[in-house]
Amino acid sequence: MKYLDASCSIDERAADLLERMTLEEKIGQLVQPFGWQTYEREGAEIQLTDAFKEAIAKGGVGSLYGVLRADPWTGVTLETGLSPREGAEVTNQIQKYAIEHTRLGIPILFGEECSHGHMAIGSTVFPVPIGMGSTWNVELFERMCRVVATETRAQGGTATYSPVLDVVRDPRWGRTEETFGEDPFLISEMAVAAVRGLQGDALNSDQSIIATLKHFVGYGASEGGRNAAPAHLGPRELKEKDLLPFQRAVEAGARSIMTAYNEVDGVPCTSNQELLTNVLREQWGFEGFVITDCGAINMLYHGHQVAESEEDAACLAIRAGVDMEMSGDSFGKYLQSAVESHKLSVSEIDEAVRRVLRMKFELGLFERPYVDPTHAANIIGKAEHIELARTTARESIVLLKNNANTLPLSSSLGKIAVVGPNANNIYNQLGDYTSPQQRQQIVTVLDGVSQKCAGRAEVKYAPGCRIKDPSKEGFQTAVQCAAEADTIIAVVGGSSARDFGEGTIDLKTGAAIITDQSVLSDMDCGEGFDRAELGLSGVQLDLLKELHALGKPLVVVYLNGRPIIEPWVDEHADAILEAWYPGQEGGNAIADVLFGDYNPSGRLTLSIPKHVGQLPISYNTKRTKGKRYVETDLNPQYPFGFGLSYTSFQYDNLRLDQSHIAWNEPCIVSVDVTNTGSMAGQEVVQMYVSDVVSSVTRPAKELKGFRKIHLEPGETKTVQFTISAKELQFVGPNLEWIVEQGEFRIMVGGNVEDLHETSLHVVHN
Repeated sequence: MKYLDASCSIDERAADLLERMTLEEKIGQLVQPFGWQTYEREGAEIQLTDAFKEAIAKGGVGSLYGVLRADPWTGVTLETGLSPREGAEVTNQIQKYAIEHTRLGIPILFGEECSHGHMAIGSTVFPVPIGMGSTWNVELFERMCRVVATETRAQGGTATYSPVLDVVRDPRWGRTEETFGEDPFLISEMAVAAVRGLQGDALNSDQSIIATLKHFVGYGASEGGRNAAPAHLGPRELKEKDLLPFQRAVEAGARSIMTAYNEVDGVPCTSNQELLTNVLREQWGFEGFVITDCGAINMLYHGHQVAESEEDAACLAIRAGVDMEMSGDSFGKYLQSAVESHKLSVSEIDEAVRRVLRMKFELGLFERPYVDPTHAANIIGKAEHIELARTTARESIVLLKNNANTLPLSSSLGKIAVVGPNANNIYNQLGDYTSPQQRQQIVTVLDGVSQKCAGRAEVKYAPGCRIKDPSKEGFQTAVQCAAEADTIIAVVGGSSARDFGEGTIDLKTGAAIITDQSVLSDMDCGEGFDRAELGLSGVQLDLLKELHALGKPLVVVYLNGRPIIEPWVDEHADAILEAWYPGQEGGNAIADVLFGDYNPSGRLTLSIPKHVGQLPISYNTKRTKGKRYVETDLNPQYPFGFGLSYTSFQYDNLRLDQSHIAWNEPCIVSVDVTNTGSMAGQEVVQMYVSDVVSSVTRPAKELKGFRKIHLEPGETKTVQFTISAKELQFVGPNLEWIVEQGEFRIMVGGNVEDLHETSLHVVHN
């Protein structure tokens, strides 16, 4: 049997196996049930469910979703969930049953959520993607993805449903935290890093998993920032912005793509043959498999209403280019009857099955279907991974304001008040797609500040209020706490925390309390939590105003998943840190920044508006962006690429190695950057390009290069970028990529509004 012979090519093995399969067995490979429903736990004993065994008996299961996932949706808790060792043992148990109780012994592909760490108990929790984007450190992100892949594969996971490559237009969208921001070039760079880090050099390594690019496509352009709403995109914008990161990631070797819930110009992405077949496979040469988002096929019938029945919806998806259905039952229920009634041909089923089988062979699952539980127990959450979580969190923090050098603080200030609903709430700093956590694994801001000041300054704490709760019963305690301090650190923002059954906090004492009564959830961000406003929820702003009235230095730390618009805070706070959801080491990272043990180097990947009425406000809108509003102008409060440092940087001698080039020749851009301050720091050197006159309207500036560099005080480094056709091209009148001749402005600096400029002239040969 060739399919069991590792000396044969993957194509030979897949073809041989496919020939041997019945229709029922083929359809089984295209179905992905919920994985946490495959096992039951009674104390220390874990057994497979009868429902799973029945599914295996009916023809097999190709893949399982979230066997190791734990959260309120799955109902898996710290008590009922799987430790790293148990997780590996359970995937082995499932795999062994599938191989030994099916006719052909085809192994299962385990798909897991790993947006910012494997969503399994005990795994390392890193900053959410919007924070990782804010590092502008591609190499660091690749290292993080390598760790995520290693921890996931150790328990048997072989595919992740990340990275999210959606280009954000409206940050009111609750899933903004899962993205890298508003710029397609930066997202593309992070996308390539994710593919390299997750997939490594070979998928059959025990440190590699399949990267699934999502959501294909236009999901971040939803109407009004509402999740899964229609995307109103013309073909040029779709190609230049939304498709570009996916194309770059496919070129880097990504092996899986997930369709988006939304429609683009009236065509649902899950039934869009133009995108899934013509663009993805025929134009880009994609060789992996396409999986739906959860329940997306059912939406074709019940939501989009482009199919007359659920069976027709399944046929539409297969014909468009979908190969596997995540967590739905349309394929399992209707594909066989569709073939029998000649709505679908067996060859159409075969093509999807072949793609799935090829990935299983590429992963090496037929040769090594099992993992080592001892290895999983030793490697998941180990010290080096936790240190990397701290490093990534530090680099993700953006210093937005620092009046009169309020920061860094002295650790011998006397008394420091740490106040606010996010100061000591572990789940409010972790973001969506996070598993239940042991308290000792998470370092809150209160923890980090207390450890930093141990023996040198007294730290006092009061929560003051909750995120969304209108109650002010904790104000008096918080104000009294702050009145006794020399400096106030107010930790506010949002929350993407699901209800983990942790109860809430006593607003007067700050202690955790469990109550049988319904407690108002903190959650105002995350999937399904889109907002009409972007101000602080609840009474948090009122709390900040009372704290400010004390006349003490007020440092505001935002923990959140999308930009916050609060003009009062921008005007009155002495310092503002945007820390996003920084992960399990967030408290240590924030304390490192607050006290100057780390010089902040994060830069914004989203333009933060002054008012929600300015949305959409991305920096790379067209030159013809229109006139100002009656109430305000079109300028953001904080521009794209912005972020302060405890030192200062000077740019000099911007130059090109040649000022006139042919369109297909490279040009080297150089600039000297000097640390003119007294503290070592990192600067993000950003290069933007502008096509001065073009045949279609273009943005005034487009990011086309960036480098993060470290400079000691007084040190100068020369930073170079290469400009080629890739940096100069755009989608022209015929919807093809072109480079036009003429003048291009080349701009380099520290953010999109602080740039030095020179000119490059491009001619056709």
